[in-house]
Amino acid sequence: MAMWGGRFTAAPNELVAKMGESISYDRRLYAHDVMGSTAHAKMLAKQGIIPQEDADKIIAGLAQIKAEIDEGKFEFDEKLEDIHMNIEARLTERIGPAGARLHSARSRNDQIATDSRLYLRDEIVYVVEGVREMQRVLVTLASEHTETILPGFTHLQHAQPIVLGHYLLAYTEMFDRDAGRLEDCRRRFDALPLGSGALAGSTLNIDRDYVREQLGFASCCRNSMDATADRDYMIELLSALSILMMHLSRMSEDLIFWMSQEAGWIELGDEFCTGSSLMPQKKNPDMCELTRGKAGRVIGNLITLLTIMKGLPLCYNRDMQEDKLPVFDALDTVKLVLAVYAPMVASMKVNKERMYEAASDPYLMATDLAEWLVQNGVPFRQAHHRVGALVAYCRSSGTSPEKLSLAEMCETVPEATEECLTLWKPESSVRLRNVLGGTAPEQVQKQVEFWKSQPFM
Repeated sequence: MAMWGGRFTAAPNELVAKMGESISYDRRLYAHDVMGSTAHAKMLAKQGIIPQEDADKIIAGLAQIKAEIDEGKFEFDEKLEDIHMNIEARLTERIGPAGARLHSARSRNDQIATDSRLYLRDEIVYVVEGVREMQRVLVTLASEHTETILPGFTHLQHAQPIVLGHYLLAYTEMFDRDAGRLEDCRRRFDALPLGSGALAGSTLNIDRDYVREQLGFASCCRNSMDATADRDYMIELLSALSILMMHLSRMSEDLIFWMSQEAGWIELGDEFCTGSSLMPQKKNPDMCELTRGKAGRVIGNLITLLTIMKGLPLCYNRDMQEDKLPVFDALDTVKLVLAVYAPMVASMKVNKERMYEAASDPYLMATDLAEWLVQNGVPFRQAHHRVGALVAYCRSSGTSPEKLSLAEMCETVPEATEECLTLWKPESSVRLRNVLGGTAPEQVQKQVEFWKSQPFM
């Protein structure tokens, strides 16, 4: 008979039990379930709800059960549904009737809300450290490439010259926001649900603030209905993880192209690439491709949980048992990707010559001429039109801007001077963008120095 089976006259159908179990995946919460139960038992004894002697047995028994699970000796039982009932059943088996007192003044509804917050509180720390390691790798690489020039893109078209360090620090900024979102999420759910019961609290004289102190929460959930029905913290976490994976996917897209024969700008370490089962010459950036694919998986987990929650009335509904699988899968995926990605990027070898060659197309400096005209009093729209006409002239005549004489340039840009003939080198172009946040080597070096001064570095 199930632990909740007192009002039933028949055991659950075998398939009902199979459909209802979550122990196959929520067993990973065992350490946090034991932590929460230990604090709860201490509080029950402190408040005189259970005898101190029984609380001592419970606390010792829980420690022994945790050791059994740590050592792989615990036998999980699908018929007991979840991690809570598996641990409670084993506790009662070990210490006798005292174990039956543990569930006083709580429900599995507030218990799972507590366990999951304890677990995610720890997991976010691991993910943030993975993000910080990515930033450390990127800043180190950026410091080595403050003058390595390559084309920047818009619309997947060559746009303007940039330095590689500037590109790498763009992702450093993105990952910093990712870490911030994760830390914000952690702060927002740092409140204790335990003591909320099934939905309405308890008639017993519990001390929630004592439990909060024991478990290290910043506060107690103020509303028992919200405490047991809320999964915003999981949705917010999945959202933050999805944005992080989107950033990694976008970076992967660039690295895949950069490693292609068409670009040939970088090579990733052999240990982070794979070959072909047929073509012996192949070296494929599969970790980038897998990251791009796994981003869709993590985003899918976010949509899954949003869809589960969108139609649920208050308070707890069994649909919410399905909340853990997408969260666990997303966390496992992100931690694995980060663990691979940082050393993969660190292994990157840069072909500076190929990058510079691609950035040397003089048309990439067309904006520089337009801005030179603005500096010399020409309204920007007029300057834009004149340089556009110059580009059209070069295209139609089979030449390029850096080959023009001053007289030829003046046919479409009458304000041009000898200085305009010097604007067609990529190193000049990046150097001139010496504004806050710009791609000039001097500015990129300042960005590097800023990041190196951050505590996580």
